[in-house]
Amino acid sequence: MEEPIRVLHILQRMEAGGTQALLMNIYRNIDRSKVQFDFLVEYPDKQFYDEEILQLGGKIYYSNVRNDFNIFKFIKKLKKIIKENDYKIVHVHTYSIGYFCLKAAKECQVPVRIAHSHNNETVHDFKYLPKLFLQKIYTIYANYLLACSEEAGRYLFKNKDFKVLNNAIDSKKFIYNEHRRKEMRKKLGLEDSFVVGHVGRFHPQKNHKFLIEIFAKIKERKDNAKLLLIGTGDLENSIKKQVQELNLQNDVIFLGNRIDVNNLYQAMDIFVFPSLFEGLGIVAIEAQASGTPIVCSNKLPLEIEISSICKKLSLNETAEVWADEAIKLAEDNKSKQNLQQEVINAGFDLSDIVNKIQDFYIKSYTKHRSKYEK
Repeated sequence: MEEPIRVLHILQRMEAGGTQALLMNIYRNIDRSKVQFDFLVEYPDKQFYDEEILQLGGKIYYSNVRNDFNIFKFIKKLKKIIKENDYKIVHVHTYSIGYFCLKAAKECQVPVRIAHSHNNETVHDFKYLPKLFLQKIYTIYANYLLACSEEAGRYLFKNKDFKVLNNAIDSKKFIYNEHRRKEMRKKLGLEDSFVVGHVGRFHPQKNHKFLIEIFAKIKERKDNAKLLLIGTGDLENSIKKQVQELNLQNDVIFLGNRIDVNNLYQAMDIFVFPSLFEGLGIVAIEAQASGTPIVCSNKLPLEIEISSICKKLSLNETAEVWADEAIKLAEDNKSKQNLQQEVINAGFDLSDIVNKIQDFYIKSYTKHRSKYEK
């Protein structure tokens, strides 16, 4: 029996993030007798999905490049991994070291080298200019370009040809269920609450500071309001401090990373998502799939507007405006709907995406392998 094509994914770490959720959704459902995933990450610490990856037959290679910034040591390690495991496909999800990874892959004669774009902007901090340079050289050694949305592709790849691979969800897991809603609200002690929700790592991109300001205004209008924050990250402590300064510590619930996020959406009355930018923002699709109305930033791409329960607002609007819109949208949509078909129609259902990426891997490798196996 022919061995499966092994794909090496390279990214920061397998934390509970959007890119990681996409990869795991695909990995769980792909035919692993034909395509097998392994992962090289930029940090040495174990993360949310690591145990599951091992259970599915995958390998995880840890590095320390984000701590020691020794790119030469990292590339030496990468080349050793590629040669020892005979990888046919290297799929890179991090542009910061993407150029070096794809160059190493070409030097090791990897037939398929993929650069993937997952965002439509970059945080404007002190690293902004170096990041712009790394973005420009990212694709030099790639022979395939993928993006999670049209905007993400145009942002990173400009006028180069790229394919859009929609982030995927298992839509049947998110179908609204009244029994589950009551069960989750009871478990969380929120039976009589107006529940505001957010899913995202504590990172500047997710704009938690503004989210807390919005919730404070919602709380002024609805005394029974509670905020669920799902995720972890470097800014968590500073957000907890902001919550305490606003005397909201009894109303904001930090839930950390969860494996039951699909059920937590059921407990929410409104999802608030004021990101500074997103390649797609898969949680916006998940929220709508669960029938939960969402108020989100107009920095999110057009593709996330799959239903009438999604409302976009400018980040230039005040927290009061966001709060008013959130309350109004929630009250206009008290009767939740089954929006699974909208997810399927928009092309975000898992079964369709798994078939597309599996077919893409097999066809792209078949196309190029003769060149490298003479």
